[in-house]
Amino acid sequence: MSGPRARILVVEDSEDDIFFLKRAFRKAGVNVLDRVLSDGQSALDFFAGRGPYADRSVYPLPTHMLLDLKVPKVNGLEILDWIRRHETLSALPAVVLSSSGERDDRDRAVQLGIDGYFIKPSRGEQLLDIVRQIDAIWKLSGI
Repeated sequence: MSGPRARILVVEDSEDDIFFLKRAFRKAGVNVLDRVLSDGQSALDFFAGRGPYADRSVYPLPTHMLLDLKVPKVNGLEILDWIRRHETLSALPAVVLSSSGERDDRDRAVQLGIDGYFIKPSRGEQLLDIVRQIDAIWKLSGI
């Protein structure tokens, strides 16, 4: 990706997962995690510019999204569906990082145009490998 610095929005409700994800991105040398939202309704409000997210100079839209499917209030598949139905967001690059290995979840996410689907690993070195794969998909290094 050329142009402005990449800004990844992470939609994840687990504080532990957020901690390890940030660490893996730092270790991979890909320091573009911009914002973390812990529930699906906050993500939709953010994308719609509602409430506290109305000022785009403070809350610019992300260039990429990393999404857990099992988040509170509005699940990840509903977030993806909403994004894909909005012209200004429909091409937003998205990767799923979820504990869900359910085939229906994966199939639906693929139908909604994700760039990758990864199961949350149990070990840190596996997460680092996933982050490197995401970097390769999105070509984030050096941005």
